[in-house]
Amino acid sequence: MAGLLVLVTGVLVLDEMRQGLIDARIANLRAQGELIAGVIEETATVGMPTPKMDPVQAEAVMNGLFLSDAAARVQLFDRFGTMITDSNILRDQIRVDQLQPVDKKDGISGWFSKTVKDMASFLDGLNPVSKTRSIPRRSRSEEVATALLGETIAGERVDENGNRVVSVSVPIQHVVAVLGVVTVESDDVNEIIASERKALIPFILFAVLVTILSSLTLFWLIARPISALALAADQIRRGSVSPTSIPDFSSRRDEIGELSKSLTSMTRALYDRLEAIESFAADVAHEIKNPLTSIRSAVETLPAAKDDEAREKLLHILNSDVSRLDRLITDISASSRLDIDLARAQARPVDLVLLIHDVVDIYANLKSANKARVIFEHGLQSSLIIYGAEEPLARVLQNLIDNAITFSPEKGRVFVRLLDIGEMVCIEVEDQGCGIPADNLETVFSRFYTDRPQGQKFGAHSGLGLSIVRQIVTAHKGRVWAENVVDKNGEVTGAKFIVELPKKLGQ
Repeated sequence: MAGLLVLVTGVLVLDEMRQGLIDARIANLRAQGELIAGVIEETATVGMPTPKMDPVQAEAVMNGLFLSDAAARVQLFDRFGTMITDSNILRDQIRVDQLQPVDKKDGISGWFSKTVKDMASFLDGLNPVSKTRSIPRRSRSEEVATALLGETIAGERVDENGNRVVSVSVPIQHVVAVLGVVTVESDDVNEIIASERKALIPFILFAVLVTILSSLTLFWLIARPISALALAADQIRRGSVSPTSIPDFSSRRDEIGELSKSLTSMTRALYDRLEAIESFAADVAHEIKNPLTSIRSAVETLPAAKDDEAREKLLHILNSDVSRLDRLITDISASSRLDIDLARAQARPVDLVLLIHDVVDIYANLKSANKARVIFEHGLQSSLIIYGAEEPLARVLQNLIDNAITFSPEKGRVFVRLLDIGEMVCIEVEDQGCGIPADNLETVFSRFYTDRPQGQKFGAHSGLGLSIVRQIVTAHKGRVWAENVVDKNGEVTGAKFIVELPKKLGQ
């Protein structure tokens, strides 16, 4: 409303508009004055070689002229400044100022019109650069005296009654001799300005209405939804609402709708993360409690051991459980940091052919190479580039290969294959072990799930390897699953883990 108020105020006190109306009125009066002066000079001039104006003939000419402008007052003066005739006398016109009845009700329109007029007058009085404050106060006789010198006088002035009038005094000249003066004046400028301002009232009312409606619309469509989203976000920060309590503006096709979707998605992800942390903490407590319970039992039993063999057995249990705890804590720490590392990692070009070659070469020099040989197979003629985080992807390969070696028979082989399938790349890690029970094809990716090969000691694995694989692959917008390898006779000859990754992630 402040901007609208400035605009309306500017319109009401606009001197250019008022001056334009005054200039137009002066031009009209000048045209009338010059026409009357010209007619009188032609018809009422007598005497040669010293011309003079015949007052009787000039008055007759004035009587015969058709004065179409009823608001204009025309006066005729001789060369001595004496008034010969007045159009008000010719029209039998007297000044009448109508008084408004005391009990008359103006209504809303009248009240608003009066308010606008009063406000305009007040602003005019405050305006330091207003031209209306410098209107000269001069008499008609002064104007006539100046016009008798042969100069046309036109302008706005305040007459002897204190009224603002627009007047034009035109000398009646025959060649260079000034015979008299025609003065044409009008006091309807105030009415013209008032009517112009009154014509602005509907537009001002409409502008005010539009501004109010716009403000209400902005409040209802923008401020109110944003306030509701902010309140919901604050309540979520305090943990006092569920993710479904966020206002749903997803149907809106604007920034508010996008904000609502983003906030809802962020909140769901936050609650999923909180639930995952809670579940992870419970699993960690459960997994750590088992070796701690075993250690406590061994420690309590150790003083009661009667021979060296029993003590040696208890010490072996303690050493095994401590190693298991150390492995659990290491893997748990790595798993808990993985989300942060993936969030901070930037997708960069990764040559999968070179990456898999480097990882497979590592296993060729390890002791595990005596148990199973890792073979990389691919039919690609050039490098295969995807966008991702190189170190986490290398860890995916290492965990899958470690898992395959664990379940491979002596002198077995682990096959790593790389396939290009259009917009995706496929990595397969296949072993020659006993396979995976059909009910556990999905369970193997759960945290702390372990399935020991026959003859392997308990606690050799933390059960987080495959869970970390799925976590990394999901962060790369891919998917991983397990299948059993079946021969022609329908017998299971091993297990195969398949990873699919998009090529354009984060490009």
